[in-house]
Amino acid sequence: MKKVIHWFRRDFRITDNTALTAAVASAGPEGEVIPVYIASDWQGSHRWTGPARQEFLCGSLASLAKNLEAIGGRLIIRRGDAVAELEKLVQETGATAIFANRDPDPFGRAMEAKLERVARERGIEFLVHKDVCIHERDEALTGQGTVFRVFTPYSKVWFALPKPTPGPALKKITTPASITSLPLPELSEWGLVSTAAIPEPGERAARERLKAFVSGPIAEYGAHRDIMGVAGTSQISQDLRFGLLSPRQIYAAAKQVEEGLPPEGRKSVMKFLAEIVWREFYMQLLWHYPELLEQEFNSNWRGMPWPALPGVPDAFERWCSGMTGFPIVDAAMRQLAATGWMHNRSRMITAMFLTKDLHIDWRLGEAFFMRSLVDGEIASNNGGWQWSAGTGADAAPYFRIQNPWSQTKRYDPEGAYIRRWIPELRNVSNASLLEPPADGCSIAPGYPVPMLDHSVERDRTLDLFARHKASLTGASSP
Repeated sequence: MKKVIHWFRRDFRITDNTALTAAVASAGPEGEVIPVYIASDWQGSHRWTGPARQEFLCGSLASLAKNLEAIGGRLIIRRGDAVAELEKLVQETGATAIFANRDPDPFGRAMEAKLERVARERGIEFLVHKDVCIHERDEALTGQGTVFRVFTPYSKVWFALPKPTPGPALKKITTPASITSLPLPELSEWGLVSTAAIPEPGERAARERLKAFVSGPIAEYGAHRDIMGVAGTSQISQDLRFGLLSPRQIYAAAKQVEEGLPPEGRKSVMKFLAEIVWREFYMQLLWHYPELLEQEFNSNWRGMPWPALPGVPDAFERWCSGMTGFPIVDAAMRQLAATGWMHNRSRMITAMFLTKDLHIDWRLGEAFFMRSLVDGEIASNNGGWQWSAGTGADAAPYFRIQNPWSQTKRYDPEGAYIRRWIPELRNVSNASLLEPPADGCSIAPGYPVPMLDHSVERDRTLDLFARHKASLTGASSP
């Protein structure tokens, strides 16, 4: 009887799961599949994850375990170094192959390389599959076969490529009853406590969120996606991050509904699908340029100083806690703390405020987001932060600096978003939210005075970038 292992990583579903489907097919009708998740054994603070995401992970694993049991299988839980634990599992079970879906991040790739060496030494197969992306690595390239550094031409090639059809849900899987398993992981095992009101985890809940979005809001996505007080976005980013939905399922669902929409609705669908393309653009860049996690993509800005805000030693802490005195920034940061999620427009505003108003290194904000977000995706998060800082691929030029007050007028003109997340401002007038208060004044009792003058710090940012640019050529700065 053939035994194979499927290693769950970020693909917590039984529908359209590329490697899991391949593992079941390889085992055959009489064979057995050992689905395993290996919990990491770090404790406390972690650069790339935090309580909200780990809580969502735990809930999604519990849901996955039930789904596997419903079709005859079991989810095996182990804890520790993934390669060592998989090697032990091979010894215990006599498995002849390990199946997994390819990870686009440098850390996951390094783990795959180690496991491939171990599998070769053991004389077993290690088979990795494309699953996280519709088009990955080297599929959407320039005519010269090089990596795109700009989004728009990449997206044209991406959309022109043929798209795979999502696979069905598995109907049956057999797992040996004799294999021991640890209990499902709980948040406390990492020494974490979550206070965020995260979305319901699990594959069923994810499908319901997708269904709700494509049955209505997607048709007006283009008009509503940037309005921060309106529920105009899909709310499925954490589902995509943990593989509760595949990108193929999302693409197919959006294209199916697009056919019955008027022209404006079809444009909205395409705007939504462009966000899937942005995700894969950033993943492809990180695949080819893993140094992005430590360095600016645009080498011209490497080594540029980030001097922070003069005379305000707690500027970063005030930004983290939503106490800057800029309502649109503070509302976004408080939404993040309360839910583990932040509106995409808010992510841009807060990132640009940290880098261009507070002059704080984008890497600090990037890491804080990864520790706070339930949907934290390393490639997308890095790409978004470098875009806002003006240092990345296809980035906002350094001289494009968003004014938080202008952003409020445009994307929260009635103050609905601000009032929802900042109780101190629920009774103030709209006019008070759209313009900076008089010097030294607060918008409302109990709410901080703005910690800076945006126009002053904007000029300072322009000078910082100009001086660094001049230093590269030896020219004097203006």
